[in-house]
Amino acid sequence: MSAPYPQHPVGGFSILAISGSIGYTFAMKILGIETSCDETAASIVEDGETILSNVVASQADLHAQYGGVVPEVAARSHIEVMLPVVESALSEAKIEWDAIDGIAVTHGPGLLGSLLIGTLTARTLAELKHKPLYGINHLEGHVYANYLAADTKPQFPYLALIISGAHTQLVIFKAHHDYHLLGQTLDDAVGEAFDKVARILGLSPTQGGPAIAKAAINGNDRAFPFPKAKTDQKLDFSFSGLKTAVLRQAQELAGGGFRMPSFEVHKKLSQQQISDLAASFQRVAIETLVDHTIKAYEEYHPKSVVIGGGVAANQLLRDELAKRIPIPVHFTATNLCTDNAAMIAAVGYHYAVADKSISPARLRVEPTLSM
Repeated sequence: MSAPYPQHPVGGFSILAISGSIGYTFAMKILGIETSCDETAASIVEDGETILSNVVASQADLHAQYGGVVPEVAARSHIEVMLPVVESALSEAKIEWDAIDGIAVTHGPGLLGSLLIGTLTARTLAELKHKPLYGINHLEGHVYANYLAADTKPQFPYLALIISGAHTQLVIFKAHHDYHLLGQTLDDAVGEAFDKVARILGLSPTQGGPAIAKAAINGNDRAFPFPKAKTDQKLDFSFSGLKTAVLRQAQELAGGGFRMPSFEVHKKLSQQQISDLAASFQRVAIETLVDHTIKAYEEYHPKSVVIGGGVAANQLLRDELAKRIPIPVHFTATNLCTDNAAMIAAVGYHYAVADKSISPARLRVEPTLSM
């Protein structure tokens, strides 16, 4: 994340502190913990809206050398910084444990080992500090990030497009805790497609979305007519074919044929070819997301549309949705699009209001948890 927030060194990792505040109705403070992948995060949020602290320990540099997240390495790294991150969140918020009203933790979906570290920490703290515990769906968190540091809030019923690294879903929310999955990806999520194409083009081993968007600025988005996938269910997604089409086109331009290793392709391409490939891929990927969102909007007639997840930071997506949908479209603040614990605490607040706590002994991780 490139935003100019203070960095705190903990255990050799980069810890990002994000602070902000808005008005509140009830003075309920929730500690959020998020470890679904390679970010170790803790946050204190008041009343589901006001961020008192938001600390993220990033492992991005650690995994860059492997070309992607290594689950075992991620889990071990969470162990090293989990408690210091929680302590940093409390310190940043300038509060003690007796001011915390509950603990919310991601219990799925995500990497098994990573989820175990976060939930074990939350369960232990809930027992030791005598706090209610709330198990949170990570994907709900991306939706509820739109309640944080926002001037206006989504109105029910609203349509949510969730586009995180491993998930692409359309969900209709009728009320808090009352939602229905409309469509999802059948193979690669759009975030995965961005990451894989970025690696093919030699742009970034781990931060595919921003790298593709930057390269696309100087590219011709009509240079290559990449296909849009058709699915049996009109609101389902598929991005595997698009990713493969980019690889085959890149291999052809590189003169190596389909047997050329994907990690060698970019070395044979010019900068303009890379930019054109990036721009053409981004256009088709974003058009697919926008087209599906409009179909869902026309069928379900929501009062608001909510966009959450890492790909929600893409400016082309924001421009196209705002232009084509005639009702309020809520985009997560760019510094909260990627994984963070503030969004988990925001969901936890609504669980607390509904008295949906769980015994620490009963909380289990669910790596394939669905909406």
